[in-house]
Amino acid sequence: MEDCDMPVGLFALAVGGFGIGLTEFVIMGLLPEVAADFAVSEPVAGYLISGYALSVAVGAVALSAAITRFDRKKVLMSLLLLFIAGNLMSAVADSYSFMMAGRIVAALCHGAFFGVGSVVAADLVAPEKRANAIAMMFAGLTVANVLGVPLGTLLGQQLGWRSTFWAITVIGIIALAGIKLLVPATPARADASLRAELRVFARPQVWVSIAVTILGFGGMFGGFTYIAFTLTEVTGFASSTVPWLLILFGAGLFAGNLVGGRLADRALVPSLLAILAVLTVVLAAFALTAQSKVATVIALLLMGAAGFATVPGLQLRIMRYASDAPTLASGSNIAAFNIGNAAGAWLGGLAIGAGFGFTSPLWVGAGVTLAGLVVLAAASVRRSAPAEALVDAGSPRA
Repeated sequence: MEDCDMPVGLFALAVGGFGIGLTEFVIMGLLPEVAADFAVSEPVAGYLISGYALSVAVGAVALSAAITRFDRKKVLMSLLLLFIAGNLMSAVADSYSFMMAGRIVAALCHGAFFGVGSVVAADLVAPEKRANAIAMMFAGLTVANVLGVPLGTLLGQQLGWRSTFWAITVIGIIALAGIKLLVPATPARADASLRAELRVFARPQVWVSIAVTILGFGGMFGGFTYIAFTLTEVTGFASSTVPWLLILFGAGLFAGNLVGGRLADRALVPSLLAILAVLTVVLAAFALTAQSKVATVIALLLMGAAGFATVPGLQLRIMRYASDAPTLASGSNIAAFNIGNAAGAWLGGLAIGAGFGFTSPLWVGAGVTLAGLVVLAAASVRRSAPAEALVDAGSPRA
């Protein structure tokens, strides 16, 4: 373990997170060009987004299960090779089906990279700084939202959508080189096995962590998925201002991620309870004040900040309860984030379809987040701090 406050290996992990985040989200701004190039409708082109999300959830569990016995540094490098291959396929795709195949290949590495990367990041620092280290890795994902997506969309519009995927391929190569040079080797534990990784799922608190991740993150995305309609149809913003407002939301993600990491290191469960409570209030307040442009701008920033402030703490919590075999549990929690995204979007869509209007996803999000808060509070009251769940300076290193 390095002695400095911010090991350089974390930057290599963040670059990988930036590239993966860019791959996931930039396609949203390029769908019209992709649809026109492959002569498919925009809804069909949209399957490139949903297909990616489904593959993330599958890869997070399946690949994490397959690599439990291997050196984590080599695993990260292998996952980035998969990422590079997938984006290269997208860049040269001559058909919609080949493009979809490239998206699936790239997505398979997503969940496992963040799952294994969380364990590696936490192992680079002292135990009391682990959540902050995890937040540093996820900072790459938030920067992808704030800067990468607008710039990637602009590049694709100016030089053709393929140029964006060529650029992402180069980012993947840079991340691969960074991890090779800057991340120390982490030999597999002698007792590492898939059976040991699966054994941690017998612990109720591991499932509590997964449930809170689905509910807490699902609540935010329940409100965010349809935010463009809320901004234009309820608040009255012009559609041309929506991208700039989404950059503001992304800035909230970035700030919340870093603050959440620091708070989780100081007091994990109290900080998560407080953040989930704040997120519930922000979503409800947003729904009540969505007709005010000033209030909407403030709420949008706070929603991004509170929503992503949960991420380092939620990831650290499950790793604490699976400290002796964290790889599969960590990857499963990444899958839980994506399940939450999909579930929140589905529930928000049901509310709109039922005729409750474009603020209804915010109310749905507040309710789902509140459910996550209740689950975490109940689990925190009931638990008796089992010895195997505690991670401190004297416990086995993950």
